[in-house]
Amino acid sequence: WARTVRVQGAGKFAFLEINDGSSFQGLQVVADIGIPGWEQVEANAHAHTSWRIVGTIVESPGKGQAVEIKASSVRLLGATPPEQYPLAKGRLPLEFLRTLPHLRARSNTHLAVLRVRSRLAYSIHSFFQERGFKHVHTPIITTSDCEGAGELFQVTTLLNKESPPPRNETTGQVEYGGDFFKKRAFLTVSGQLQAEAAASAAGDVYTFGPTFRAEASHTSRHLAEFWMVEPEMAFADLTDDMDCAEAMLKHVLSDLIETLPADLAFLDSACIKGLAGFSKGPLLQRLQDIAASNFTRVSYTEAVEALQEAGARGALEEVPKWGDDLSTVQERFLCDQVYKGPVMVHDYPKDIKAFYMRQNDDGKTVAAMDVLFPNCGEMVGGSQREERLEVLEARMAAMGLDRATLAWYTDLRRFGGVPTAGFGLGFDRLVLFATGLENIRDVSAYPCYAGHAAA
Repeated sequence: WARTVRVQGAGKFAFLEINDGSSFQGLQVVADIGIPGWEQVEANAHAHTSWRIVGTIVESPGKGQAVEIKASSVRLLGATPPEQYPLAKGRLPLEFLRTLPHLRARSNTHLAVLRVRSRLAYSIHSFFQERGFKHVHTPIITTSDCEGAGELFQVTTLLNKESPPPRNETTGQVEYGGDFFKKRAFLTVSGQLQAEAAASAAGDVYTFGPTFRAEASHTSRHLAEFWMVEPEMAFADLTDDMDCAEAMLKHVLSDLIETLPADLAFLDSACIKGLAGFSKGPLLQRLQDIAASNFTRVSYTEAVEALQEAGARGALEEVPKWGDDLSTVQERFLCDQVYKGPVMVHDYPKDIKAFYMRQNDDGKTVAAMDVLFPNCGEMVGGSQREERLEVLEARMAAMGLDRATLAWYTDLRRFGGVPTAGFGLGFDRLVLFATGLENIRDVSAYPCYAGHAAA
């Protein structure tokens, strides 16, 4: 594709800046009058036309490029009517580009994001594969709610029928016996429970796939459809879990810095300039600092005490009490002001965490951990899983969970269960952090959120 076509020298030659999407920097083509296809160059001197070019790679006399192509022939493959093309040359507002999801990958920003996203995905797979993890595909449609939050997209065919869904005459509740799956089914919010089943036979495994949450949120950090990376390790505890999460995050960021310097330089420049839609401050330095750092590890209790101390001296307005879930503001304060870097908070109160997390001996906390990043907040959430059958069943009963629906999950403890641990990484949030963008809708090619579905 030609990003620009400039006819110069009184119409005797032209410069085409071409790019095939594989790298940030394009390649200059010099085409002289008289070569086959010259008349197509003259008639299509505008952005995002596509070409087949034959020529010779030669040393470039121009600045900023080592080589260029001396064209011997050119052929137009796809024209673009300039009066109709909505992406004019120059930087366009990110809000405007969100209205054109099918075209915005052609912008420098979104093409850089696409390459960053692709590289991070590759690097995550490489990290786990090189360490003996097996990639497992967990179901998209499930009858279980892993997180117990109730914010699920229901999957049903009952609404496709002409008559209303059948209801129980006594309770008035919908009867799902005539539905496609014969029971209530949902889009998954996590593949963790099924990954635990795989880990009970295969050892270390991981999932990497789409997840869904029907949360009516319009913040810059939430999507209804998002991708999760969820490793699960057999014969592992919370320390193993934290070690794995830290190693993975440092690995993928180091790899990104090494392999995509031009894309990161472009995104870094946008952050330093304070352009709209980008986080403020140097992006590249932020990534380098995390890749080279040792993550600070503190208990939830220590973190709350640090925040309370900050509140007492007037440095923090929103002060938690023990038992509160930490807000994004508080998480960022821990990273940015208290510990000056990435932080792992562990041993959270059990009342704010999921049923499957292993209860600690104090009876108040569970072996859970969150990885917090500067300028971001939570990046990873994980835990050691409850392997004691009687403790797990008591916890499920206390939370009012349907034991029959999760009978298969308790079977994992009943039949040769072992200690396991794992975590979830919101992949879109990682891409958001790595690109310096502020709105998660700008790092998903076709973002879905409350009030908006992909075409």
